[in-house]
Amino acid sequence: MRIIRCAALAAALALLPSAACPQGKAAPKDAKLYFITPQEGQKIRGGFWVRFGLRNMGVTHAGDDYQNAGHHHLLVDVNEPIDIKEPIPQDKSHLHFGAGQTETFLELPPGTHTLQLVLGDAKHYPFDPPVASEKITVRVRQPGPVRRR
Repeated sequence: MRIIRCAALAAALALLPSAACPQGKAAPKDAKLYFITPQEGQKIRGGFWVRFGLRNMGVTHAGDDYQNAGHHHLLVDVNEPIDIKEPIPQDKSHLHFGAGQTETFLELPPGTHTLQLVLGDAKHYPFDPPVASEKITVRVRQPGPVRRR
């Protein structure tokens, strides 16, 4: 019985360091995430391409645990701050690009929208400090009529 208790205690102690560590991996201080397109304040008609830029880090697939690399997340109309202790949610406002994509075609309803990029690690946690773009605002207009020649 004593051996079982000692083994259980040893197993619990072995797990303690990983439980006490924060989830966010360290990111290089000079890492920069930004939008190539669209630009801040751009007026867009219909669907549009969003292209992601990243400096001083690499892009990889979700689940691939490489140092100084992660995958993109696009936050659409999200006002809450990023919590580095929680994985980035996956829903209609938090779009995941776990296959290593660096662009997407986005269709939003007409109106004013905010966009922000956040780089996540293999398990979708933001880096520490977060590698995030500036939040930009775009205005989507109704698609124009199809013109025939």
